[in-house]
Amino acid sequence: MGQTKRELVEAALQGKPADRVPVGFWHHFLQDQRHADALSDPKAWEDNIQGHESFCRSWDPDFIKVMTDGFFLYPHPELHGLRSIRDASHIRPLGHSSPWIQKQIELCRILTDKYKDQKMVFYNLFSPARCIEFQQTGDDAKAAVVRFMKEDPKALKYVMDVLAEDVADLAQSVIQEGGADGVYLSVQNIPSPEMTEERYREFIAPSEIRVLKTANEASSHQILHICGYMGCHNDLSWYKDYPFEAVNWAVVFEGVPLEEGRRIFGGRTVIGGFDNTETGVLYRGSREEIEKETRRILADSGRDGVILGADCTVPKDIDPRHFEWVRETAAEE
Repeated sequence: MGQTKRELVEAALQGKPADRVPVGFWHHFLQDQRHADALSDPKAWEDNIQGHESFCRSWDPDFIKVMTDGFFLYPHPELHGLRSIRDASHIRPLGHSSPWIQKQIELCRILTDKYKDQKMVFYNLFSPARCIEFQQTGDDAKAAVVRFMKEDPKALKYVMDVLAEDVADLAQSVIQEGGADGVYLSVQNIPSPEMTEERYREFIAPSEIRVLKTANEASSHQILHICGYMGCHNDLSWYKDYPFEAVNWAVVFEGVPLEEGRRIFGGRTVIGGFDNTETGVLYRGSREEIEKETRRILADSGRDGVILGADCTVPKDIDPRHFEWVRETAAEE
């Protein structure tokens, strides 16, 4: 009898041989996942849950990445459209009993109750810096942290600590109370020449490492996602010492193949290989083209400690047969 989907992914995460290379793709389920509010809009809540169920029926993925559509916004009103970091220097953590944490535990539990017996489940989280970014408006949202750093470094560190406490609490809680196997933490370089590696390590990295370490107290199965979304390039080496089990980055966009990333991250399990855009072979390719690309990726990366996936979320209207073609090809000896 062959390995179950859960056993396949567990073996891959540990860098051990598996019956076949696992495959994981995902996309958002809401029309505006960034600004939707699942705390106040029952339809956003229901649509997200139904989206997971429909997605799983369409191709039965090897593992579940819980999409947190409707929870992008960290609900501290003081952080929305923040012009001065000093205006948030008095905020306190939302706390474990807050609806933002409790409702996400509930979301996770609904999905783990349905799928965890069959496959591993990972809960999506955004780093504290990304939580600040999502609350900002205008063209400089991604660079807002740099502006705050220059304005009042002490105030920024305080706000980052507050957010880290809540995100770390959420990370541990979705594992211990929500039944997740681990978290999928999204991080990203700040796209500004003023955010050097030294400054990133001072202002940003401590909060991200805190989230991962807290999650690791409940489970060892954390995935780090280094997001290349919206044209943001990342220096992957900034994250090489973070405490995670597997890592996903924008292989195609960054120009860093899986085998090179494995060297950067000390041999840990790597996830990805495919472009996630509407111009990529995964989205537009024929069966023959997708099979050819799958074989090419695996010929270069090897099969142990590899999970095939994409740079980031794929388009909502992608044909799920494309995922099956990748999986069937990956099962070839």
